[in-house]
Amino acid sequence: MFGAKIERVLDTDVMPLPPLQGSLLGAVEPAVDAAFAGLRRVHLDSTTWVDHAPGWLRGDQIVFDELHAALDWRQRTVTMYERRLPEPRLTAWWTVGGAAEPLPVLGHARTLLSVRYGEAFDSIGFNCYRHGADSVAWHGDRHRHTVANPVVAIVSAGAARPFRLRPRGGGRSHVFGLGNGDLFVMGGACQQDWEHTVPKVRHAGPRLSITFRHGARR
Repeated sequence: MFGAKIERVLDTDVMPLPPLQGSLLGAVEPAVDAAFAGLRRVHLDSTTWVDHAPGWLRGDQIVFDELHAALDWRQRTVTMYERRLPEPRLTAWWTVGGAAEPLPVLGHARTLLSVRYGEAFDSIGFNCYRHGADSVAWHGDRHRHTVANPVVAIVSAGAARPFRLRPRGGGRSHVFGLGNGDLFVMGGACQQDWEHTVPKVRHAGPRLSITFRHGARR
């Protein structure tokens, strides 16, 4: 796994995604659950919590396929171990002020999340993990330096992958298998006091992480 701190990020040329093998699972009209049924809150410590709502996004396979075809995917170059290396995942970005969200269901999701969590989510980051070799190292979201205790909401489309959380600097980790339309929200001091990672695995289908943030900068 790439384990070094990302110091700087630059965009490179657009990288193609591999062909996807669609599944009947998640192949229904996309919609999100306005009632947040099944949501469970886990307190990681006295100041940090996460919410998990399995299958919150219905029709996640359609969402995956349409975003796969429509977004301007890029593979960034990052500084790791004093070397410039391609980041092992693809990324895209959307912010308020330009065109509408890439899909109407994302606009609905952003509105529901803003109301529930009391934050004006104004950007969506898209991370595509194409296979088990794609990953991201332990980190906290960078905008914790400019936003106090930001709330970060992730909707996962496609195959499930392990998502790990641990106290900053090391310690026992909590593991969540996120995919198939799951909603996962990190709040309190999660970005400041905890780190998260999507580790490499031997075999995995493509997963798309759709991340809603407030006050973040690209």
